[in-house]
Amino acid sequence: MNRVFTASASEPVPTDSTRSSQPPLPEDGPCLDTVQLARLEQSFRGWADNTPRRDIRLSRRRILLIFLLIRYTGAKLNEVLQLDPFVDIDGQTVCIRDCETEEPCARTIAIAEPLGREIEAVLLDPEFRRTLANGFAVDPAFVRRKFYERAEECGFAKHLGGPEMIRRARAVELMRGNIPLPAVQKLLGHATPSLTAVHASFSEEELRQAMQLFIKRESSRKTSARNSFFGKIVAIERGDVQARISLVNLGGHQVASIITRESLDRLGLRLGQLITAEVKAPWIILQRGHLLTGCSADNRLRGEIARINRGTVNSECVIRLDDRTELCALVSTSESKAAGFVVGEQVWAIFNGFSVILHTDD
Repeated sequence: MNRVFTASASEPVPTDSTRSSQPPLPEDGPCLDTVQLARLEQSFRGWADNTPRRDIRLSRRRILLIFLLIRYTGAKLNEVLQLDPFVDIDGQTVCIRDCETEEPCARTIAIAEPLGREIEAVLLDPEFRRTLANGFAVDPAFVRRKFYERAEECGFAKHLGGPEMIRRARAVELMRGNIPLPAVQKLLGHATPSLTAVHASFSEEELRQAMQLFIKRESSRKTSARNSFFGKIVAIERGDVQARISLVNLGGHQVASIITRESLDRLGLRLGQLITAEVKAPWIILQRGHLLTGCSADNRLRGEIARINRGTVNSECVIRLDDRTELCALVSTSESKAAGFVVGEQVWAIFNGFSVILHTDD
């Protein structure tokens, strides 16, 4: 029976089938976390576009597409290479074929809407379509080599960027998102005798809905809602009354928040925890200058003015950072005009740690 499961994007051993005979579990060893996976994805995207030659760019985009499919479906490398991109990917789902029986669609994995739109747009490019005339048709060893190169470019151990390790990292990511292990195993194509126990508490439809909620939440993080940073806690400095919490978001920007010790204990914050930081628009100050000197603010982020929405009393200045995150600063219209801010100008967005609100993801 063909079921639909939803998903949003080690040292190498002989074959994919032997590598994936066991379910991927967190305790099996280290793997990349959500923030590190985002860095790896950014590295792939930058590499894919960083060449003046059209033929090389098309070849690299093919590798990028393979990465995105493994990253967000948790499919095996050989399963992705076996796909017919024009038949098995429809912008909303990816049909995974059975590599042994060649069943047309052994399992169907729904993907997040932004990823689906991106893949559809890429497949509409006539030149790119011609490169996929015979499917992906890429040597698996070549794909692995490119994956390892990107991992090392990010400063990771190369084996952590291998296709199977990315697949396992996706499984860990889903489980940390409170998706039941048997459902994750089923999505990845594992035999799961323990599904019976899960179905005692959750129906197939409930498991599907849980996965849909997960990728909807995941997708909203990646689109970077204005003034919202989703990332990982990298430092906790405890004082007598207050504590300073530093996180790194998916784009690599560091944000600091200062909260009370009571709030720290109540939220149960810990190093490595995924968390969302928000700052209100009136608390963001804009400042010109290539170098920022004489400023003691906890948070200083450089970006480009993307839009200015002028009102009678107040105006919104939307600042776009290099990872496409957008910050909205609310200033008086008279102040905005006096400053002479214009679209396309580089500015600093400055705000104190006291103005940063933290939200746990539990």
